[in-house]
Amino acid sequence: MNGADVRAAATAMAAALLPAADRDWTVRAGDLDWSCWTTAAHVAHDLVGYAGQVAGRRTDGYLPFDLRVRPDAPPAEVLAVAVAAAGMLAAVVDAADLADRGWHWGPCDADGFAAMGVAEILLHTHDVARGLGLAWPPPAELCAAVVRRLFPDAPAGDPAPVLLWLTGRAPLGGRPRRSAWTWRAARG
Repeated sequence: MNGADVRAAATAMAAALLPAADRDWTVRAGDLDWSCWTTAAHVAHDLVGYAGQVAGRRTDGYLPFDLRVRPDAPPAEVLAVAVAAAGMLAAVVDAADLADRGWHWGPCDADGFAAMGVAEILLHTHDVARGLGLAWPPPAELCAAVVRRLFPDAPAGDPAPVLLWLTGRAPLGGRPRRSAWTWRAARG
């Protein structure tokens, strides 16, 4: 995956959630314990963190920094921060050398960070949309790319429902909803 994928996911997030920026974002984001506002800020945080890991090329642990979104920022501004963070990750991913590695539960290439960034955007947009009462299907092409990169043992099927099942957000056919999961981003 690459920067274009990260940008496409951020565009989809903004298109889905900006029209609902005037709603109450203090409600829970789907089944998460976080509010919709906190979930959107979390997306921005993770994307900036991923960009830092790729740019820092640290392979033995996480860089000691965090993004803090001002608590008085309205939802539209939190989304603007998330889109900006996606742009940072996209730029860093696209500038990385194929041999570059950063840390995320092991050495991870830029492709893996792009996939994790897209996953964070898609999954948490789904969570926020549910919390706000919006019907939002994650884009199938991006879901398929995330599943291929992060979940090599995924079952076959429509990529969006498969990704939601893989990450414990929904049952899949006769399979019950998962209560635990991990993705495989690290590559030596």
